[in-house]
Amino acid sequence: MRTVASSKKPIFGLIGHTLAHSYSPKIHSLLGSYEYRLFEVEPENLESFVKNGEYAGINVTMPYKETVMPMCDELSDAARIIGCVNTIVRKEDGRLYGDNTDYYGFSHLVEFSGVPIEGRKVLVLGAGGASKTVCSVMTDRGAREVAVVSRSLPGAGLNTIEDHYDADIIVNATPVGMYPNCPESLVDIEPFTIAGETRKGYRDGLHAVFDVVYNPARTDILLQAEKHKVPYVNGLPMLVAQAKRASELFQGTRISDETMRSVLESIAFEMRNVILIGMPSGGKSTIGALLSKKLHRPFVDIDNHIPAAAGKSIPEIFSDDGEAVFRRIETDVTGDICKRSGLVIACGGGVVTQPRNYDLLHQNGIVVLLRRPIELLVSDGRPMSIAKGIAALEHERHHLYEAWADIAVENDGTPDDTVKRIIEALDEVSNVVKG
Repeated sequence: MRTVASSKKPIFGLIGHTLAHSYSPKIHSLLGSYEYRLFEVEPENLESFVKNGEYAGINVTMPYKETVMPMCDELSDAARIIGCVNTIVRKEDGRLYGDNTDYYGFSHLVEFSGVPIEGRKVLVLGAGGASKTVCSVMTDRGAREVAVVSRSLPGAGLNTIEDHYDADIIVNATPVGMYPNCPESLVDIEPFTIAGETRKGYRDGLHAVFDVVYNPARTDILLQAEKHKVPYVNGLPMLVAQAKRASELFQGTRISDETMRSVLESIAFEMRNVILIGMPSGGKSTIGALLSKKLHRPFVDIDNHIPAAAGKSIPEIFSDDGEAVFRRIETDVTGDICKRSGLVIACGGGVVTQPRNYDLLHQNGIVVLLRRPIELLVSDGRPMSIAKGIAALEHERHHLYEAWADIAVENDGTPDDTVKRIIEALDEVSNVVKG
C-alpha cells in the first residue's frame, strides 16, 4: 500500500474516537503550512489505520495512547518510559516511530504556572495515558510524593481521596469536566484547602490545581480553585506545547517559543465567549450584535432561545407558570449555550439571580457588565421591570452584576462607542488558561 510519506503533499492529523470539537487543526495551522485532518476511528479499525493509513504523521488522543504502542516499530525513550504514545511519524522506509510529546507539553504547563514542584506532594486524578505522563513529569521535577487515585485502581479509588488531603498540588488527568459534559468534577477541593497540620512536618493547603482539559477553559475543579483563591492552569498550554513538539517532528524543523506563545494567546482568545450581562433594556442585544460583527463571531441572545425550550413566549411563561419556572428554563438554556466556544452571548437581565449560573457563564467566558444609566432604562415588555419597577430591580441586582463581571463598560453613548470600549477592555483582560 502506498503511503503518504512518499507523496508530494504529506498529510498529518489526529486520531481518536470523538474529535468533533478538537482545536488541534487550528493549532497546527498556526504552526505550519501542512494539511492536518481529524481521523475518528473505531477500536476495531485502529490497528489497520495505524499501520496502513494514508498519513505521514499523526497525533494520538484518548482512548488510544496506550493501545497504539505495540503497533509502532520504534519508540522514543519518553514513550517507552511513560508507557504511552501520542505522536507517530512514518519514516521514509515506512517504519512507524512512536513518541510522547505530552511529556514536553505538560512540562511546559508546569513552567507556565510558575509553581515549584520540588518537595511537594502531588495528587493525580486518573490512571490513563495522561496520568502516566503527569506522574513522570512530577517525579522528574522532584515531587516528594506522587499519589494516584482512580475509579479503576483497586485500593486507590475515589473513596481513598481523604487519605490525600495533605496534597500540595492536584492534577486532573481525566476527561471529567470536558466539553460537552461540563461543568463536572471528580472531587470537592475544599478539604484540601484547609490550613492545618496533618502529618508531622507537613502542612496541608493547596498551592495549585492543574487540569489537562482545555475545553472549557475553566472546568469545575478550576472554578472551585478560583473561588478558593488557589492558583490554577488549564490544559491549553500543554495542548499547544505538545503540538509544537509534534509539529517539529512532522516538519523536521524547529519552532520558536515566541511562536508557541503567540499560538497559545490566539487560541485562548478564540475559545473564550464574550458574555454580556446587565439590567433589562441595558443594550445587551444591540451591543452584542454589533460586537459579534467586529469580532467575527456568532451572536446568541439567550432570551431568543427560551421560548423554543418552553413552548411559549417569555411573558406567557411568567403569567402561566411564574418566575421560578422561567428561571429553571433560563438556566438550562444558559448552560447549553455557554459551554460552547467563541461566541458573543447576551444574557437576560435576571441571569445573576441564580447562583448556579455563575459557573455556567464563567466556565468558558469573559463576562462583561454593561452599565446603563437608570434614566435610560425602559420597562416595555419586560415582566420583571414591570412587576418590581426599574429602580427596585436595579437596587436588588446591582451588587450581583458587579460581582459577576470580569470587566465593566459604560453604555452611556452610542452603540459604536460601547463596542469600542469593550474591545479595548478585552485586550487587557488576563488569560483564562491561568488564574
